[in-house]
Amino acid sequence: MSAFDAMNVSASGMTAQRLRMDLISQNIANVNTTRDENGEAYRRKILVFEEKGRGSFASILNSKSSTFAGNGVKVTEITEDKETAMNVVYDPSHPDADEDGYVTYPNVNTVTEMTNLIDASRAYEANITAFNATKSMALKGLEVGK
Repeated sequence: MSAFDAMNVSASGMTAQRLRMDLISQNIANVNTTRDENGEAYRRKILVFEEKGRGSFASILNSKSSTFAGNGVKVTEITEDKETAMNVVYDPSHPDADEDGYVTYPNVNTVTEMTNLIDASRAYEANITAFNATKSMALKGLEVGK
C-alpha cells in the first residue's frame, strides 16, 4: 500500500463520517416535525457503510489472506429507520392530532443522535490523525533523499 493509497483510505473515511454527521444534524433538526411533504411524521435516517471495491466472498478472502490493505469506505445508501417506534403523544390541541387526540412525532431520540454525533466526530478525527501521520511519513521519506 502506497502513501497515496493510505491517504485515499483516510479521505474516504472522512467523507463518509462527514455525511454521517450531516444526516445526524438533519435528524436532530427534525425531532419535532410531525408532517413532511407526504403528510407523515419525519422518520429517522440512517447510513449504510460498505468497504470500497467489495467483491465476492472468494475475492475478499483471497485479497485479505495475502494482504491487509483496505480500499476505504463508501456510503451505499441512506435508509429510513423503520425498526424504532414512532413517538405517540396525547395532545388534542395540536393541528396534526388524530381523531383520538394523539400526535405522531418522529422516532428521533436526541440522546442517541448526540451519542452517534460524538462517535462520528471521533471517527473523523481518527481519520485526520491517520492522514496526517501518512503525510508526515511521506515528507520524512522525501527528506531522506536529500
